[in-house]
Amino acid sequence: MAVDEDAAQEFAPKKNKPLTADEKRKKKITPGSLMKAAIRSGDDTSRPADGYQVIFHCTVRTLDGVIVESTRAEHGGNGHPIKYVLGKSKMILGLLEGLSTMSKGEVAVFKMKPELHYGEEDCPVSAPESFPKDDELHFEIEMIDFFKVKVISEDLGVLKRIINEGEGWESPRELYEVKSWITAKTGDGTVILSHTEGEPFFFTFGKEEVPKGLEMGIGTMIRREKAIIYVSSSYLSESPFMPVLDRLEEVQFEVELVYFIQVRDMLGDGRLIKRRIVDGKGEFPMDCPLNDSLLRVHYKGMLLNEERTVFYDTRVNNNGQPLEFGSGEGLVPEGFEMCVRLMLPGEKALVTCPPDYAYDKFPRPDCVPEGAHVQWEIELLGFEMPKEWTGLTFQNIMDEAEKIKSIGNRLFKEGKFELAKAKYEKVLREYNHVNPQDDEEGKIFLSSRNLLHLNVAACYQKMGEHRKSIEACNKVLDASPAHVKAFYRRGIAFMSAGDFDEARNDFKKMITVDKSSEPDATAALAKLRQKEQENEKKARMQFKGLFDKKPGEISEVGTNLDEDEKPEKEQNESEIKSTEREEDKIPEPAQRMGFFWHLWPTGRRFLSAFGFERCSIL
Repeated sequence: MAVDEDAAQEFAPKKNKPLTADEKRKKKITPGSLMKAAIRSGDDTSRPADGYQVIFHCTVRTLDGVIVESTRAEHGGNGHPIKYVLGKSKMILGLLEGLSTMSKGEVAVFKMKPELHYGEEDCPVSAPESFPKDDELHFEIEMIDFFKVKVISEDLGVLKRIINEGEGWESPRELYEVKSWITAKTGDGTVILSHTEGEPFFFTFGKEEVPKGLEMGIGTMIRREKAIIYVSSSYLSESPFMPVLDRLEEVQFEVELVYFIQVRDMLGDGRLIKRRIVDGKGEFPMDCPLNDSLLRVHYKGMLLNEERTVFYDTRVNNNGQPLEFGSGEGLVPEGFEMCVRLMLPGEKALVTCPPDYAYDKFPRPDCVPEGAHVQWEIELLGFEMPKEWTGLTFQNIMDEAEKIKSIGNRLFKEGKFELAKAKYEKVLREYNHVNPQDDEEGKIFLSSRNLLHLNVAACYQKMGEHRKSIEACNKVLDASPAHVKAFYRRGIAFMSAGDFDEARNDFKKMITVDKSSEPDATAALAKLRQKEQENEKKARMQFKGLFDKKPGEISEVGTNLDEDEKPEKEQNESEIKSTEREEDKIPEPAQRMGFFWHLWPTGRRFLSAFGFERCSIL
C-alpha cells in the first residue's frame, strides 16, 4: 500500500540543526568544573534565555577570599553593573552557563575551574591585566534584572525593550514625519530631558534631528508602541534633540510612538509630496491600483494660501458621491493620479502639488488661479481590477468591451483623442484572443471590431494623422469590402491629406455599395469640389501676373489682387519683405544668367510652395 506523502514526511527522521558556537562551548563543561552555591533566593518566577539582556554585579575572589576584581564601589569597582545579551555578548563559559540558571534578585557564588573562565582554550574574551586566569576562582553574582530585548545594532550599541505592544505592522522610515513622547535618562535613572507634556516631539525621519541610535530604535517601532531604547555612546550623535551629550556612556530613551505619516517625494525634487494620514489595508505596493483599474475616491481640493480655500469637495459638490475614474484615462490631474496609484484601499493621504502637475495642464476650476499650488486630501475607497477575459463567455466579453468603449467615447467627446484611442486599441488587443463559436457571434464580433477600427480612425483624423486614419479604415475594408462608413471615413481622410482623386473614388463607391448613402456621398462630393476650388484659387493667386510681363521686367506676384484679397496680402507683406531681405544676402553668381534669374528671389518662394524647389529655371 502506498504511503501518503505527508505521513512520510511526518515520520521521516528529523535533521539536526547545526550547533551554535555557544552550544559547542557548553559541551566542553565537565562534571565538577562549575559549581553553584545559592546565597540568597530570587523571585524564582523565570530564568533568562537567549535574546535576554542580563544586568548583574560581579565580584571575583580567590578560594582564600582575596578580591581579584569587582563591579561594586565598596570593593573598588565603578559601581556600574555588567550588561550582557545572552546569545549575543561574548563572555566566559562559566557565566554563559551559570547566568541562565538564576532568577531576578538571586545572589549566588559560582566556583569555576580555570577552563570555565579565562583559562578556557580559545576564550572569546581576554583576561584583565594581572588576572590569575590559571587559578580556580569564586564568582559572586547578584542578578539585578533581566528582560527580553531586540538587538538593533550588531555591536549591541543599540537595544530595545518593548514595554507595550503597538498597533499595525508598519514602522517609520526615511522621510516619514514622526511624533512621539520621549524621556532621556542616564543608566542610574537621572532624567536628562523630557518631552512628555504639551505637544509630542516632532521630527522627520532621516534628517538627523535626533541621535542616531534613538532614530534606529524608533525605526523598529510601530504606532502606539512604548519601549525603552538603550543607546551607547558611539550612537549618541549630536542633534537638535540633544545638542549637548556631556560624555555619557549610555542613555535610556523611554519612547511612546504617538503616530507617523509616510512622506513620499513623487518627483524627487520636493514639489509633489504625498503624506499618508491614515493607513490602508493590504501590502504595499502589491495591493495598490494597477493600470486600467476603476478607482473610487473622495477628495477635497484646497489652495495653498493662508485660508486653505476649498475649491471642491466630493462630499459637498458631488451630492456626497465619490469620484469614479479609470486609471490612465486622464480624467484627473497628473499629480492626483500619480499619488492615488500608490495608495492602498482605505488609505487617506494629503497631497501637495505644483501647478504643472495640477491645473496648469488640466481643465482649471473657476476659483483656481493660473499657476496655483494646490493640496488634495484624498481617501481611496477602493478600486476594481481589470477583468481577465480568458474564460469569459462571448456575451461577457462583449459587455466588458462595451464598458471600455463607452469610456473611450466619453473621452472623445471631451476632446481627449489620444486617451480615447488607447481605450479602443485596448479592446482590439483583447479581441485578438476571441473566437466566435457560430455565425451569429461572428457577425456581432465583426461589427464591433469594425466599429472600433473606425473609432481609432476618427481619433487619428482629429489628431491630424490622416495617413494613420486611412490605415485604420483599410483594416475595416479588408474584412468588410462593402463597408459604407469605412469608405466615407477614408474619403474624408484622403481629402484632408490632399488626395482628392482617391477621396472622390471613395465617395462614389458609397453610392455603388449602398444607394441609401447617396445624400451623404453627395454632400461629401460637394465639399470635395469646394476644397478643390479653394486650392485652385490659391494657386492662381500665388502665380497671378508671374509671366504676363515683357522680358527684362520683374512681375510682382499679387499686384492685381481683388479688393477682398488685399487684407491677406497686407498680413503677409512683412513676411515677404523679410524673406526678400534674406535672399538679398545670397552672393551674385559669377556667370551671367538669363532674365528669369531676376525673377528668382521672389518667384522661387512661390514655386517652392508647389514642390518645384528643385526645378531649374530655363
